Amino acid sequence: MNRIHQAFKNHKAFIGFLTAGDPTLEKTVDYILALEKAGTDLIEIGIPFSDPIAEGPTIQEANLRALKNKVTTDDVFKMVKEVRRHTDIPLCFMTYLNVVFHYGYDRFFQKCQEVKVDGIIIPDLPYEECHEVKDVCEQYGVQLISMIAPTSQERIEMIAKEAAGFIYLVSSMGVTGRRDDQSFSQHIDKICQQIHEVTDVPVAIGFGINTPSQVQQFKRYGDAIIVGSGIVELIGQYGQDADKAIYDYVHLLTEALL
Repeated sequence: MNRIHQAFKNHKAFIGFLTAGDPTLEKTVDYILALEKAGTDLIEIGIPFSDPIAEGPTIQEANLRALKNKVTTDDVFKMVKEVRRHTDIPLCFMTYLNVVFHYGYDRFFQKCQEVKVDGIIIPDLPYEECHEVKDVCEQYGVQLISMIAPTSQERIEMIAKEAAGFIYLVSSMGVTGRRDDQSFSQHIDKICQQIHEVTDVPVAIGFGINTPSQVQQFKRYGDAIIVGSGIVELIGQYGQDADKAIYDYVHLLTEALL
C-alpha cells in the first residue's frame, strides 16, 4: 500500500522539502533523517535540474550546487535506497517533466517502485497532459500529486476529483521562496473549502510558508503545510553542518501544527 496516506492519518501533517545532493548525497540522507526526527510526516526530495522554473533563487541555487557536484538521477535513486535502510517515512520526488521524460517513463517509475518512492510532483506538467504520466505512475504504485494554483478557479473541481495522494495547493502566485504575510493569496480558505466539497484527498498548502505564525494561519484551512525554501536556506548557510539548524527550525514549525 502507498505510504502517503500515513502522513495524514492522525493529525495535520508537516511536509518538508530539500534538494538531493545539496551539499552532498551523504548529507541529504542525514538531513532527511533530521527532518523526520523533528516531526516531519512526509518528505519531498528535489531531483536537481538545470532549469527549475517554479523555484525561486534559494532552491535554484541548491539545484546548481547539486549539479556542480555532478549529481545524476541515478545517484538520487541510490541515495533514496540508502534512506530506505533507515526509515519508512513517505517520500515524494519533486522534479520537472524533462527529467522524467529523458530517463524514460517506465524506467523512471519502475526505479521509484524499487526504492519505495511513493509519489511525484511535476510542476511543469499541464493538467491536460497528465494522463501520459499518470497512467505509467499507477502501474508502479506511484501517485502523481496534483497542483492547484490560486488562478485555477474554473478547474479546481476537475483537478480535485482526479487527485491522488494529496493535493498541492499553491499559496501564492510566482515562484517558491520565503514570503511575508501580505504576499499570500487571500482566497486559500475558499479554495480549500471548494476542494473538500468534491474529494477526501488531503490538501497540503505550500509556496512561501516559513514561520510558525504562518503555519498556524494556514493549518486552519488545509490538512498539511509544506515548507521548502526555509529548510534549503539553512542547508545553503550551514552546508555539511546543518543537522541541528534543520532540526531546531522544523521542530518549531511542527510544534505550531499541534
